[in-house]
Amino acid sequence: MIIASALTDNGFLSRWHISLISAFLSLAVVSGCASRPTAAVLQPVNLTEPTREQVTLLSATNRIRDGEGYGTDRGAVAFETYTVSIPPTHRLTQIEYPKAKPDPRRDMVVTARKALSQAQFLSMARERVDANGTVNIFVHGYNYRFQEALFRLVQFAVDAKSRTGADPILFSWPSAGSLTGYVGDRDAALSSRQDLKSLIIALSEQPTVKRIVLFGHSMGGFLVMEVLQELKIQGRQDILKRLVVALAAPDIDAQVFRSQLEVVGTLPVPLTLFVSKDDKALIASSFISGERPRVGRLDVDDPRVQELAVQYGIRLIDISSLEGPDGLGHDRYASLAQFGPQLASLENRDGNAGARVGSFIFDVAGAAVSSPFRLVSSVLAPE
Repeated sequence: MIIASALTDNGFLSRWHISLISAFLSLAVVSGCASRPTAAVLQPVNLTEPTREQVTLLSATNRIRDGEGYGTDRGAVAFETYTVSIPPTHRLTQIEYPKAKPDPRRDMVVTARKALSQAQFLSMARERVDANGTVNIFVHGYNYRFQEALFRLVQFAVDAKSRTGADPILFSWPSAGSLTGYVGDRDAALSSRQDLKSLIIALSEQPTVKRIVLFGHSMGGFLVMEVLQELKIQGRQDILKRLVVALAAPDIDAQVFRSQLEVVGTLPVPLTLFVSKDDKALIASSFISGERPRVGRLDVDDPRVQELAVQYGIRLIDISSLEGPDGLGHDRYASLAQFGPQLASLENRDGNAGARVGSFIFDVAGAAVSSPFRLVSSVLAPE
C-alpha cells in the first residue's frame, strides 16, 4: 500500500482532473491531426550518395504481417533486420520520418530490410554482442505502431554517439496504435508474455550472450514485469541473474506493481525506474483506470517510496528535468541517450550493490553522451 498511498497523496485531487485530462485530450487531438507514419516508411530506398551514418537493428514481433508492415493482431513471432540511414541534419530526440519522396539528406530512410528465420536472427544477435557479452532489448509502450517503435529505437541508437557493439533489438507487441485502444493494448501486452519470455530464453542460451538488458517503456514496462514474474515462478533464476531491467515511465498500477515485486523479489542487478511526477499521459492513464495511481509518477522525495526502493532493491531516478518530444512528459526517455555519465556518477560513490538502490534526482547539467542501454548494462551490473 505504500506505493499507492504515496501516489494518491501526491496530487490526485478532483479539481485537477478536468484541466489535466483536457490538456491531455487537446494534445491528443493535435497528435491525431498530424499524420502518423504508415508502413510505407519501412520500404527500402536506394541511396545515390553517402549519408552521415547508418544504423542496423534487429526486430522481433508477434504482430501479423500486413503488407509492408505489421498490423494489430497477434501471430507467430517474425524476425527481421533493418538498416536505416541518418540525415546530416538529425536533431537529438527527433525522428525525421521520410516523406512521400524520401530524401536521405533530411530524412531517416530504410536502405535495407531482410526477413530472418529464428536461427538467422539468433546468429546475428550472437555476433553483435558488445565487449561485455550484452544484448539489449527495447519493449515499446501503449499506442505504438511497429514502424514508430522501430524509428524510435533508431533515434535511441544514433543519439548515443559513443555507442559500441550491438545496437538494441526491438520487441514489438501488437499495440493498436490508437489513443482509444488503451484497454485493448493492455490485453495485447498480457498476451505477449510468452513470446517475449521465449525470446529472452533463446538469447540467454547463446554462448556469447552473458547479459540481457530489458528496457521497457510505459505499458511495455508492465509486459516486462509480467515476464519477470513468470520466470521467477518457473524457477528460472539462471535467466534472472543475467537480466538488467530498466523501466521508463512504467504504466503499471501501483498495487499490481507491489504484487509483482513480491513475486519477483530482489533482482541480482537492481531494477531501475525512470519516473516523473508531471507525466500527463500517466495522469490520464490513472484517471481512465478509476484513479488508480501509476508507478511512473512515484515521488522520489517521499520517505515511504525511498524505504520501498531499499526494501526491494530498486534504483528510482526522477527524470523530470529532461525534455521530451511528445509534449506530455511521457517520452522523456527519448532524451536518455544523451545523458549517461550523470547517472553513472551515482555508481562511483560506492562499489557495493547496496549503494545502487534508493531514490535520486537526475540533473542534466554537465551532460555528456552515452547510451541508456550501455548505462544499465555496464554501470549497474555487478562486476
